[in-house]
Amino acid sequence: MDQSHIRNFCIIAHIDHGKSTLSDRLLEMTGSVDARNMKAQILDSMDLEREKGITIKLAPARMVYKDHTLNLIDTPGHVDFTYEVSRSLAAVEGAILLVDASQGVQAQTIGNLYLAMEENLEIIPVLNKIDLPNADVPARTAELVQLIGCKPEEILAVSGKTGEGVPELLEAIIKRIPCPTGDISAPVRALIFDSFYDDYRGVMAYVRVVDGAIEKGKRIKMIATGFDIQVLETGAVTPNGLKGVQTLECGQIGYIVTGLKEINGCRVGDTITVPAEHLPNALPGYKEVKPMVFAGVFPEEGDDFNRLRESMERLKLNDSALVYESEHSPALGFGFRCGLLGMLHLEILKARLEREFHIDLVVTVPSVAYEVYLRNGTNIRIKSPLELPDPSLIEYVKEPWVKIDIVSPTEYIGVIMQLLQERRGIYETTEYLSGDRAILHYQIPLAMIIVDFYDKLKSISAGYASLNYELIDYREADVVKLDMMVAEEPVDAFSTLVYRDEAERAGRRIAKVLKETIPRQNFVIKLQASIGGKVVASERISAMRKDVTAGLYGGDVTRKRKLLDKQKKGKARMAAMGKGKVNIPTDVYLKVLKRDS
Repeated sequence: MDQSHIRNFCIIAHIDHGKSTLSDRLLEMTGSVDARNMKAQILDSMDLEREKGITIKLAPARMVYKDHTLNLIDTPGHVDFTYEVSRSLAAVEGAILLVDASQGVQAQTIGNLYLAMEENLEIIPVLNKIDLPNADVPARTAELVQLIGCKPEEILAVSGKTGEGVPELLEAIIKRIPCPTGDISAPVRALIFDSFYDDYRGVMAYVRVVDGAIEKGKRIKMIATGFDIQVLETGAVTPNGLKGVQTLECGQIGYIVTGLKEINGCRVGDTITVPAEHLPNALPGYKEVKPMVFAGVFPEEGDDFNRLRESMERLKLNDSALVYESEHSPALGFGFRCGLLGMLHLEILKARLEREFHIDLVVTVPSVAYEVYLRNGTNIRIKSPLELPDPSLIEYVKEPWVKIDIVSPTEYIGVIMQLLQERRGIYETTEYLSGDRAILHYQIPLAMIIVDFYDKLKSISAGYASLNYELIDYREADVVKLDMMVAEEPVDAFSTLVYRDEAERAGRRIAKVLKETIPRQNFVIKLQASIGGKVVASERISAMRKDVTAGLYGGDVTRKRKLLDKQKKGKARMAAMGKGKVNIPTDVYLKVLKRDS
C-alpha cells in the first residue's frame, strides 16, 4: 500500500474524557465493526476495564475510510498508566487531544500534551461531550487556545456519544496528520510497542513497521535480545479480532506471532530487523520506566510461589511498567518486591493476578525507594523497610520528590493549599486558565502522595481537582523504621518507613486499625508499634471469654474463683506455648495502607 494513504494516530486525554467512546464512533462510522457486534467501549477487552469504567491497556485498531488505512491506538487516561501512553505516541505521527467540553483542561490533559509534543506529533485539539447540557464550548475553546497556542477554528467540537462532528474529525485526520515516511527498500526496522503471551502461539508482539516490510514465514532478529526466529503469522489488529495478512508493509501497525516460549526474548521497545552481517541501527525505543511505588506481593499459600513467578513473567510481558525481583520475608515466605507507577497500578496488578491466574495474595504496605548514605562512604538504594541498615551505620537518608500540577476551580484553591502544606509540599506558582480555573504547581515528597492523597484531593474539591506528577530529584529526609508486633511477634508486612516527628501518630493509627480488624482470640493479643526496640504506641485485643461458671448455682464464691483462675492459667499457657499464633486476614493488610483512619 502507498504510504500516503496511511494515517497512524492515537487519542490522548485525561481520565473519563471519552476516549473509548469516541473510538467506538470512529470504528462505527468507518464500518470497521458490524452493527450486530457493536457494544460500548469495544476496545476495552478486559473485564476489569469494563467494571471500573477505565482503560488500563493501550488498544490498537485498524480502520479503512475513503481509500485510507487509519491505524488508531486508544490509550489510558490515568497518571499511573502514562507509560502506556508514551509507548503509543512513539508508534504514530499524530494525536487527537481530547478535552471534555463540560470539565475543560485537566492535569493529565497537560501531561499527555507534553508527551505528544516531545515526540513532535501533529496534534488535533478536539472538544468532546458537546451534547451535555453543561458543555461550555466557547470557554473550553479559549482554554485550549491558551494552552496549545492554536487558532480557535482548528479546534473541532464532537460528541462521542451521538456521533455529531465525527465525520469532520475523520476528514481532519486524513488532512492534518502526516503520512509515514519510511523507506520501503531499506532493511526491515520495526518497533515493538506492546506484547502479550498466548498459550498456543507463544509471545505475540504489536509492532509499528518503520522501514521495509515483514513477511509471514521469513526470519527476523531482535536487535536488543539477539533472538533469531521465523515469523509464524503477521496481521492487522481489527475491532473484530486479529486478521492475518501475508505482509506487514512499511508504515503499518499490526501484530506478529513469534512462537517464542522464552518470555524475555521479545522486549517492548526492541527493534525487529532481518538477520544480516551488518545490522541496521536500532530505533530509539523508550525511556526505561522508573517505578514510583514498591510493595511486596506474596502468595497466601507458600506452595503457590512457583505459580506466582510464572504469572508475574507473563504479566510483565503485557505490563511493561512493572518491575519485580524475588524477596523473602520471615513472616510471609517467598514472594516478590514489585516496582509500580502508583496505587491504582498496584490495585490493578493484584486484581489481574487473582482473576487471570487465580492466586490469593498478601500485599505489604507500599513504600517509595530511598537512597541511604552510609558512614563508610558508600550508598545503597532500598525499596523495602526491611532493607534499612542499622541506624548506627547511616549518615543520612534521601527520599524522592515530585513536581505536581493540580488543576482545580479557583474556589477550592485554599483547601487544596492547606492539604499540600500538611503533606510537606513546597509552593511554586499558580497559573490561571481562562474562566474560574487554575493550575497549582508544587514540589512534594513522593511518600506523601502515593497512598491516599488522590482520594483526599477529590474529597475536598468535590471531585473537580485533577492531579499529574513527575519525579524530579532526591532530597535528605529524617525517616525511621516503624515495626509492628502482633502478640509479641514482629509482622514484616506492617513495617514502614515514617518521618521521625510523625512516628508516634503513625504507630497509634496502625495499632488502632489492627485492634478494629483482627478477630478476637481465646487469649489477649498485644499490639505494639516500636522504633529500634522502643515501644511508641500499643493496644490490646481482649480475649474471648467462655462462661466456665455457667454450671454453678449458688454456693461458695471460691468455687467460681477457682474455675476462673484455671481458665486464666490455660490462656496464659496457650500464649506461652506458641498456640497463640494470630492469623491476620488479608483485608487487614489493605486497611493499614490508608494514611488517615
